[in-house]
Amino acid sequence: MSNESIDRRRRLILQAIGTLPLAAGMARADAQPRTIRKPIPSSGELIPVIGLGTSGVFEVGESAAERQGPLETLAVLQRLGNAVVDTSPMYDEAEQVIGELLPALPSPSQFFLATKVWTRGRNAGIAQMNNSFRLLGTDVIDLMQIHNLLDWHTHILTLREWKQQGRIRHIGITHYRDDAHDDLARVIRQLPDLDFVQLNYSLLEPAAENWLLPLCAERGIAVIANRPFVRGGWFSLTRGKTLPAWARELGIQSWAQFALKWVVSHPAISCTIPGTGKARHMLDNIQAGAGDLLDARTRAHMQQFIRSL
Repeated sequence: MSNESIDRRRRLILQAIGTLPLAAGMARADAQPRTIRKPIPSSGELIPVIGLGTSGVFEVGESAAERQGPLETLAVLQRLGNAVVDTSPMYDEAEQVIGELLPALPSPSQFFLATKVWTRGRNAGIAQMNNSFRLLGTDVIDLMQIHNLLDWHTHILTLREWKQQGRIRHIGITHYRDDAHDDLARVIRQLPDLDFVQLNYSLLEPAAENWLLPLCAERGIAVIANRPFVRGGWFSLTRGKTLPAWARELGIQSWAQFALKWVVSHPAISCTIPGTGKARHMLDNIQAGAGDLLDARTRAHMQQFIRSL
C-alpha cells in the first residue's frame, strides 16, 4: 500500500472515530497516579514500568467501532507520558492500527514505540523494518528488537548502523519461552551494545530471575517482561478466588495488579507489557505501577501464596 493510501485510510478512520463517544472510564484516567519510572541503563532515559503489548488485542479490523477500544487504551496509556507500546510485524494489523490511531491523540510523540524485525536475510530485514516505519507513521523508532533471535547475526549489523544514523534509538533482542533463556544469555554475552532484552517473566514463569535477570543487571541492559499474565493462565488460576486482605493493604486492588506489581518490583525489570485493547483494563494495569515498589521479602511472600492456590 502506498503512503498516499495509508494517509487516506488514516484520515477516514480518524473522521469516523471522531463521531464516537469515549468510554466513561476515560474521565477517570486523569485521576490516576502517575506510574513509577525506571531508567534505561544505557541512556538514562526514564520509562514507565507499565506499558502495553499489542499481540492479538490490536489485530482488529478497519471500522471505527473495532478500533475504538484500542484508541481508548492508547489514550489512557498516554496519561503516563512517554508510554511504552510494543508491537511486531508478526502481529498482523497491529503496527498499522497503531500508526493509524496515534494521530488521533494530542501528542503522539510522547509514545515510546518498540517493534521488531522477524525475518531472515539483510535485505529482507531492511525491507521489513522500513515497512514498520511506514505503517507506524514515524521517522524514528525508539526500540527495534530482533524477534525471537531470528538471524540475529545479520540484523544486529543493520541495527547498529541505523542507531548511529539516528533512525532507531535503542536496540534489543527478544524471546518468550523458558527454554530460550540459554540462547538469550549466549547472545547477551556476545553483544556488548544491547540496550534491551525482552523475555517472559511472571509469577507463573519466574525462571528468568534465577540467573538471566542478574546477567542483564550486570551488563547494564534494560529488561521488558512479556507474558505477565501467561496468555490468560494467570486469570484461570485466580478466577473465583478472593484477593487477600494483606494485598489490599499494599495498594493492590485486583489480581491483575497483584501479578504486575510483583513483576515490576524486581530491580532488574524496567517495564512489563500486558496486552489489552480495553481502556478499563489499561486503567487497572496502570495502578500496579503506582505507589511503592515491593521489597524482596514481600515478593517472596506473594510467590509462596500463589504456589498454595
